[in-house]
Amino acid sequence: MQKMKWSVIAFAVAAASTQMAAASQQSESNGFVEDSKLDLHARTLYFNRDFRNEDSTQQSYREDLGLGLKAIYESGFTQGTVGFGVDVFGLQGIKLDTGGGRQGNNQFPTDGRSGKAQDNYSQAGAAVKARLSNTTLKYGQQFVDLPVLSTDDSRLLPESTTGFLVTSEEIDGLVVHAGHFTALSAMDQSYRDSANGGELRSLDLIGARYNFTDNLSAAYYYADADLGHKGERLEAKKQYLNINYNHPIADNQSVTVDFNAYSTRVRDRDNAYWLTTSDARTGKNNVRSLAVAYNIGSHTFTVGTQTVEGNLNGGYAYGYDGGGSVYLLNDVQYNDFRAKGEDSWQVRYDLDMAQFGVPGLSFMTRYVRGTNIENNGRNNGKNWERDTDVRYVVQSGAAKDLSLHLRNATYRANGAAHAATGNRDVNEVRFIVEYPLSIL
Repeated sequence: MQKMKWSVIAFAVAAASTQMAAASQQSESNGFVEDSKLDLHARTLYFNRDFRNEDSTQQSYREDLGLGLKAIYESGFTQGTVGFGVDVFGLQGIKLDTGGGRQGNNQFPTDGRSGKAQDNYSQAGAAVKARLSNTTLKYGQQFVDLPVLSTDDSRLLPESTTGFLVTSEEIDGLVVHAGHFTALSAMDQSYRDSANGGELRSLDLIGARYNFTDNLSAAYYYADADLGHKGERLEAKKQYLNINYNHPIADNQSVTVDFNAYSTRVRDRDNAYWLTTSDARTGKNNVRSLAVAYNIGSHTFTVGTQTVEGNLNGGYAYGYDGGGSVYLLNDVQYNDFRAKGEDSWQVRYDLDMAQFGVPGLSFMTRYVRGTNIENNGRNNGKNWERDTDVRYVVQSGAAKDLSLHLRNATYRANGAAHAATGNRDVNEVRFIVEYPLSIL
């Protein structure tokens, strides 16, 4: 891990000191205060899950309502060859309704003595940053969205991670990232290293995306993570590849092809021997998805497939975050369709109502079906999920950018899939109201 860490740093320094453009982001800096931004964001989330295949020992219904508040301040950079700045955030989660045995959707921390959801929780964090030419180094607590580490934001408040991240755009069309992280906070907790019980010990990543043309891009990322606790430590090495191509057919028609693939190697460092059915100390898994989308005016039709290969008992288990970093076609609202041996396909339809006189209103529905899930040596697991989304964003006036978002999911599986994945049949509803406000 240390060798990887220092090679990442060396790469970042090299990227910052070569091929600098004549006109750079730093040369156009207006100053620490002049380029500052302060954004406020309010999110109200109603969330219920109605489980359909439980026994008397399982909670059959979960329902809660909360308010999440975010304040994010991003300074500009001081002027000069090297600019310096700071980013600060504050998060506040407030319970509006839950109780009576209904909590459990990972929206609020749970009181250790009463077992009830806490009334409120909060977190604050900060990062310092420096910029040379078109290369920025940020160190501290921050939000990251990369294929091998992405802080999840699917509840009231987002995860955050602690470490450094270098972002370099010295070459036109090329974005390079390199980083080292040592902690990850959960969405429903207020302390720094809370995700998965502090499972992430350290993570090094490096990768890039390059736009070959306006219509063709490719990305590659690599991550090396040290995970777990004493007696159960793992080393997870991940590679990610993406190729995206958009082919215009006419003024209002196009076809987009998107390919995503992960390759994972997980080594059992403490001889726990739970990774694979063969008790091998190294688990291997590959997962890939391919989607083809046809857009004509307001309509987009998408079809695609996803395949999991390898010997990890849990299928393609990402391992160290809340799930936000899996850039795969069939990682959808409730299920991820990445069980051991699983093959799945998806059909999807999107509609933008702007051309019908209702700008800001959109609709999406999709159906995903999985088969071939391995359970006790047999590939007889099957499951499916149907999702529907309706969203409206206010386009003007005092409530401009206020969004109303209704999400519905239905998931069903046979007994073999239940045993292999642990996911229960469910009817799920989420209603989200969000209001972003830029102060500066």
